[in-house]
Amino acid sequence: MLSFLKPGASGADGGWLARLKRDLTRTREQLGERLSGLFRGHAQIDESLYEELETVLLTSDVGVAATNALVEAARARAAREKLTQPAQLQDALRDALLGLLEPVVAPLEVGGHKPFVILLAGVNGAGKTTSIGKLARYYQQQGKSVLLAAGDTFRAAAREQLAAWAERNKVTVITQQAGDSAAVIFDAIHAANARGIDIVLADTAGRLPTQLHLMEEIKKVKRVIAKAFPGAPHEVLLVLDANTGQNALNQVRAFDEALGVTGLILTKLDGTAKGGVIAAIARERPVPLRFIGVGEGLDDLRPFDAHEFVAALFD
Repeated sequence: MLSFLKPGASGADGGWLARLKRDLTRTREQLGERLSGLFRGHAQIDESLYEELETVLLTSDVGVAATNALVEAARARAAREKLTQPAQLQDALRDALLGLLEPVVAPLEVGGHKPFVILLAGVNGAGKTTSIGKLARYYQQQGKSVLLAAGDTFRAAAREQLAAWAERNKVTVITQQAGDSAAVIFDAIHAANARGIDIVLADTAGRLPTQLHLMEEIKKVKRVIAKAFPGAPHEVLLVLDANTGQNALNQVRAFDEALGVTGLILTKLDGTAKGGVIAAIARERPVPLRFIGVGEGLDDLRPFDAHEFVAALFD
C-alpha cells in the first residue's frame, strides 16, 4: 500500500496538514466523508457498492474519465488481492487516487534563466492578480528577487491591485496608464534584465476561451515576450478557480491549445466542495499542478502535494 504522508516532504509539517484539512472541509465533506460513510454502510464488496461509489465520485466533480479509472482500479485491486471488506476497498481507492494525482505533482523550478519569466493567464475573477502577489512572497522567501508586470491594461483596478501587492511585498511593479499588455510586459522584462532581477511575474487581463479576439491577443503577448527575451516565457501558468468545477477542465483545454500551458494554479479550494476536479484534470489534461490556494493571506499559496491532498481528504 502506498504511504500517504511523504516523510521529509516540503510543507508536510503537521501544522500545514491540519490547516489543509480545515480549509478543504467542503471538499472533504463532499468526497472524503461521503466515501467513508459509503464503505461503512456496506457489509461486503458487491456491485451495489461499486455503483454507489461511482455516483459519489461523479457528484464530487471527479469527472467521468477519472471516475471510471478509479473504480476500475479499485475493482482490479479487489480481484487481485481477493478483498472482501469495504474498508479494504477504501484503501484501494485512496491508493488509486494518489496514483492518479502523482503525475501532476511537479514543483516549478525557476533556475536556468535570469530573469525567469512567468506569464499568468485565466478567466475573469480566477485570482490571477492575487496569485501573483502570493507568488512574489513565495519566491522572496526563497531568496529570489521579483519584479511584477501589470499586463492587465483593461482594468485600472487591476493595476491598482497589483501595485498594492507590490507594496506589501516591497517589490517593483512596471505599469502604464495607456498601452497594450504586450508593451508593458516587454518593458518589464527589459527592466528586470537591466536590474539583474531573478523572476518576472506578468499579469494579463481575464478572458473567456470563447472570446476569440482576446485569445488571439494573449497569443500575441506570448510572441512579444519571446522577442523581448528569447526562450521566454519560461512558464505559462493558468490560474483556475476551483469553484468552477468541471468547467475548469474546459479552461485548461482551451488555454493549453492557445498558449501551451506549462503549469496550473488552482485557487479558492478553501471555499468549494469541488476540489475533486483535480482528479479530472489529472486524468484528462495532466498539466503540472504547480500551486494550490487555500486562503487570502500572503502565505496561502503552496506547491501541490498529492500525499498531503489525499491525506487531508481521508485521514
